[in-house]
Amino acid sequence: MTMKLTRRAAIGAALSAGILAGTTGGALAQDRLNFTLATAGSETDQRSVAMAQVFAPMVAEFADFQPGYNATLFAQGTELEAISRGNLTMSIASAQELAQFFPEFSIFATGYVHQDAAHQVRVFNDPLMDPFKQKVEDELGVKLLSVMYLGRRHVNLRQSREELDVQTPADLDGVNLRMPGTDAWQFLGAALGASPTPVAFTEVYTALSTGAVDGQDNPLPTVVDAKFYEVTQQIVLTSHLVDLNYIAFSKETWDSLTPDQQLTVQRAADAAAAWGRLKQLEKENNLADFIRSQGVEIYTPDLEAFRTHVQAQYVGSEFAESWPEGVLERINALGN
Repeated sequence: MTMKLTRRAAIGAALSAGILAGTTGGALAQDRLNFTLATAGSETDQRSVAMAQVFAPMVAEFADFQPGYNATLFAQGTELEAISRGNLTMSIASAQELAQFFPEFSIFATGYVHQDAAHQVRVFNDPLMDPFKQKVEDELGVKLLSVMYLGRRHVNLRQSREELDVQTPADLDGVNLRMPGTDAWQFLGAALGASPTPVAFTEVYTALSTGAVDGQDNPLPTVVDAKFYEVTQQIVLTSHLVDLNYIAFSKETWDSLTPDQQLTVQRAADAAAAWGRLKQLEKENNLADFIRSQGVEIYTPDLEAFRTHVQAQYVGSEFAESWPEGVLERINALGN
């Protein structure tokens, strides 16, 4: 952390010197910046498209946007550390990943807490988020710019419905359900009634095709984008998580920007998130018919049974212990 502060101090000193020089020697000439983005998503993932088509043009006056897709720059789950070290500018980070550093973030990855995309935005922009955001900046050197809607996550299974009909969490007993490797994700998988198995996103298709796992959970747009419908036979519309990502940005880079540049970056992030949210909602509404045309059965289980069971698993858990007092009630109050 000392090195990080030293780097920030050096940048501040350099900027101060440059500004002073500019006052005596004419306008300040700034080099173009490189904004590197690491994501495990593909180039056609809606979040990736939003960043490339909306964010990048809005910052193009002073920065080049350089994305790395399919975890080619950094392995999934290591991006935030890369930003903290100064090796990366941006990532599309989940609440589950942040919970690895700050356990209280697990509240935003809890089953059946967020109601919909609009609720996510209200929560992110509410003052209740300020202590969360500040802690990430102060202790990790990462600034959370905006919230992206990933979609409603559903359980996808290799088995046909004749082999396994899922109506309640009890029906998932013994099912090896792929979940990302963080503790928060694994806990959610167990709360659903399954046996969670950690598998990197880039390996999920192969794991499903070989039977290494029985299923996975993702929103419908991700199912289509990653072609998981080719290796699954049913989708159970559990809607167990209205999932989100944060546009995470290097605080060190942020502090090196001029106020006008900071405003542009913030507006670009908000615009990309809004555009991506709209497109993701449209895709969710339109993709079920396509998936069914590929021979995948889609149906809704007993959602009240799932909701009651999942929320009960969090009561008294280590995750709930880390939640600041009263925050869950404030989140619920922002709902419909």
